[in-house]
Amino acid sequence: MREVYISVDVEAAGPLPPTYSMLSLGAVDVDDPKATFYVELRPVNDASVPGAMKVVGRSLQDFARTGRDPKEAMGAFRDWLGSVAKDRKPVFVGFNATFDWTFVNFYFHEYLGENPFGIGGIDIKSYYMGLSGVTWEDTRSSRIPKEFKDSFRRHTHNALDDAIEQAELFRRMRQKSTESR
Repeated sequence: MREVYISVDVEAAGPLPPTYSMLSLGAVDVDDPKATFYVELRPVNDASVPGAMKVVGRSLQDFARTGRDPKEAMGAFRDWLGSVAKDRKPVFVGFNATFDWTFVNFYFHEYLGENPFGIGGIDIKSYYMGLSGVTWEDTRSSRIPKEFKDSFRRHTHNALDDAIEQAELFRRMRQKSTESR
């Protein structure tokens, strides 16, 4: 089965589900940057970490007013994945995928009973580590060379903006990897 790489980013009220809520989810087809998805979710509880909320830049109350029901939001994401993937296998791609994937996996299973991505995905930080031979500490976004970055983008902590930014990183790293063969 062919694959389609989907860059995913989430913003959350804290470090782990279900203790903390996923507040927004952005996704983009790595090889078709016009194919995007974005949704804001209603919090599932009132738990939050002040530092996480500072990063998000909005309050839980804002998301409670404007966010979609989590089951509805995850259903819309599943449907979007199906429309983008068609007959291909969607592969989760994230920058520090272990964080984002835990929320997406939990929410898919909790609200829809299955995760279309399966049990894993590609972590861009790990991919870069293997590509370049650097240490884990050197996989921080601030230390990744400019050749992999879109010089016109800045990290906004908007889930869709960040998913698009990391899709570009991954696309450029894959290109470098194929040139090295």
